[in-house]
Amino acid sequence: MLSDLLDPSLVQLNVEAADWKDAIYKATQPMVDGGKVTEGYVADIIKGKEELGPYFVLTEHVVLGTKVIVSLPHARPECGALESAIGIVTLKTPVEFGSEANDPVKYLFPLAAKDSDAHLSALQSLVELLADPDFFDQLDSANTPQDVMDLVHAKEGK
Repeated sequence: MLSDLLDPSLVQLNVEAADWKDAIYKATQPMVDGGKVTEGYVADIIKGKEELGPYFVLTEHVVLGTKVIVSLPHARPECGALESAIGIVTLKTPVEFGSEANDPVKYLFPLAAKDSDAHLSALQSLVELLADPDFFDQLDSANTPQDVMDLVHAKEGK
């Protein structure tokens, strides 16, 4: 489940980011600080976006009449994923990631997977959350990382 890989230290609300690169650095910094990923892992996310485009900009939602975009920044496990983990980050002001179809990004779910199978159940839980329009309203109403943890637990039925 998503909550198995989520920790309050990986939740950040209303982050101010100057651009997509700053958003990724800020979203992944708690993972670096917590020993979940190396700095090389973050560098590989940046490199992947620069070489392949914004492949991790996933989907759009309409929340309270506003289109919002979700991003799942990640890299290959061998690039420096030390532990499987996921974060939840909301940006104070959405930023452009250079996606023709899906911009600007407001929500980032940075992902680290130790191997190609370890995170599959968490991704399934995330897909279910992303399909739930109430989730984004409630996420925007959260005041603390613990509020987000409680929301995820409630949505997963824990």
